[in-house]
Amino acid sequence: MSRLLSVGHYQPSRVVTNDELAELVDTNDEWIRDRVGIATRRIADTETLTDMATAAAGKALANSGLSAADIDLVVVATCTAIDRSPNTACRVAARLGIEAPGAFDLNTACSGFSYALGVVDHALSAGASRNALVIGAEKLSDFTDWTDRSTCIIFGDGAGATVVTATGPDEPSGIGPVVWGSAPEKGDAVRIEGWRPYIAQEGQSVFRWATTMLAPIARQACERAGVAPEEIAAFVPHQANARIIDGIAKRLGIPNAVIAKDVVESGNTSAASVPLALSKLVERREVPSGAPVLLFGFGGGLTYAGQVVRCP
Repeated sequence: MSRLLSVGHYQPSRVVTNDELAELVDTNDEWIRDRVGIATRRIADTETLTDMATAAAGKALANSGLSAADIDLVVVATCTAIDRSPNTACRVAARLGIEAPGAFDLNTACSGFSYALGVVDHALSAGASRNALVIGAEKLSDFTDWTDRSTCIIFGDGAGATVVTATGPDEPSGIGPVVWGSAPEKGDAVRIEGWRPYIAQEGQSVFRWATTMLAPIARQACERAGVAPEEIAAFVPHQANARIIDGIAKRLGIPNAVIAKDVVESGNTSAASVPLALSKLVERREVPSGAPVLLFGFGGGLTYAGQVVRCP
């Protein structure tokens, strides 16, 4: 069993507004806000994927009270790593001075952080590791076609991270059982294919799938954790689209929950979106420490994963 010890996040300083995008493609601020709920997004200029992942992980580590010597596992969820090897996790570990950790990247696109957190919870519960860094990081601007108005309005860059620690035999678990799965027959709905790829997606297909199929699955995560929906203090879903978030939250029936809407200021940051939004909620003290928070990622693959965690 394990629990979240701390969180941290990083975003590039460059803010791109809807009005700026309207100078590139046939769109406008009102249309973008109405369709996806996004006002701004952060775009990396000189920062690499590793830069952003390291910055978020470094903040989470500093907030945890642990040192690099205490970390024995590093996992990075990303779908935008350009280099095949070394993986991003090894590069982050090297920069933070973490010696000899288990280190791997995991790619389930937008659900990646919740998948990674599930895998790490299992590793810590089995005794394979003691303290882990779990990072979601994306540089989607590397894969964005800035002439395609259906996609360039959506995506942003950034990273979020957590330190996860094993709990003792007499301590309650702070991470509930993961509920994960996929709809691989719909996998072509979100694509980054080939050697010089751009993001492509079937937006309406993804919207219908997300708003009709996912709420019952997210509710299963509450049930497996033994937490009633009305007890959820915050809901942190993948920040895909404000309308999708509202639709899932309404069907879930979580009347007392703070609903994360970082999509408004950050856009869709894929695997980074859940830890990024969670870190901001914690930083702003919008959720009490120890309160149950439902995390739920979904997207490319099509994949989904979620769990109830106790807020650090």
